[in-house]
Amino acid sequence: MKYTQLGRTGLKVSRLVLGTMNFGRHTEEADAHAIMDSALDAGVNFFDTANIYGGKGRTEEIVGAWFAKGGGRREKTVLATKVYGDMSPEGDPWPNRDRLSALNIRRACEASLKRLGTDHIDLYQFHHIDRTTPWEEIWQAVDVLVQQGKVLYAGSSNFPGWGIAQANETAARRGSLGLVSEQCLYNLVERRAEMEVIPAAEAYGLGVVPWSPLHGGILGGVLRKQSEGRTARSGSGLWAKMLEEPTERARIQAYEDLCDKHGVEPGDVGLAWLLTRPGVTGPIVGPRVQEQFDSALRAVELELSGEFLDALDELFPGPGPAPEAFAW
Repeated sequence: MKYTQLGRTGLKVSRLVLGTMNFGRHTEEADAHAIMDSALDAGVNFFDTANIYGGKGRTEEIVGAWFAKGGGRREKTVLATKVYGDMSPEGDPWPNRDRLSALNIRRACEASLKRLGTDHIDLYQFHHIDRTTPWEEIWQAVDVLVQQGKVLYAGSSNFPGWGIAQANETAARRGSLGLVSEQCLYNLVERRAEMEVIPAAEAYGLGVVPWSPLHGGILGGVLRKQSEGRTARSGSGLWAKMLEEPTERARIQAYEDLCDKHGVEPGDVGLAWLLTRPGVTGPIVGPRVQEQFDSALRAVELELSGEFLDALDELFPGPGPAPEAFAW
């Protein structure tokens, strides 16, 4: 496994991130534990979860049960979780159980620590920007958690470029470290993050951690799987509508043909491409089964030639940086 620094920090993390969103919802606990064990065996030390995954805390509980097995599991893992989503029990809605108020940050952190069975969170991420809570309040709450040793670093997820700037400018005025990572939607098909989010992350020293690196399976050889009669997640999932568009379907077919020409798997190429992008720490892979994780490991060692990268840019051109992407 290859490692890199997380943004401007001294923290070393693997260039693949194990995402746990499927644990508890699509992956049973025993299988999830096996996947996490194999991840550590392969040198993957960066694990990502969230308090709402698996149905309001279930995924964190699965990760916590895995840590409880000992064997250095917690010590070897750089643990990232998130705060923002509504954690109200079913049938019991009540204020201050979501978003980024100081009250919810404190309560949510304590609840995550309990479910995870640990005394600290390495990277505590804001799952979404909160337009109603001032950054002075958010950083006050985070600074207290850092002082208590319950949180080491703070990160963002799904933030706009201006949100990253606002957050870190406020942190700088307070003498706080500020955001050190941004988890955003980014892949060959969806490159809008290149306009402002990734430039802002680079300017402020944030490591970029892309989620949905294969665009819901679209970049994982979906057309080949369909032709072979294999189940393709995107065939009935979130991105199925994309394949209904003739031009988009033709573009995905051209992508798979290009991969076949070079003798590589489409899914490996989608991940390897992200590893070539400026500012990217590592993509999040969220396996449902062991085989999906095993195949993702190949991407770290895959070297894409300049010719191949140019061909990918022709198929999936990026928007270009702002403001030139939408002005002169």
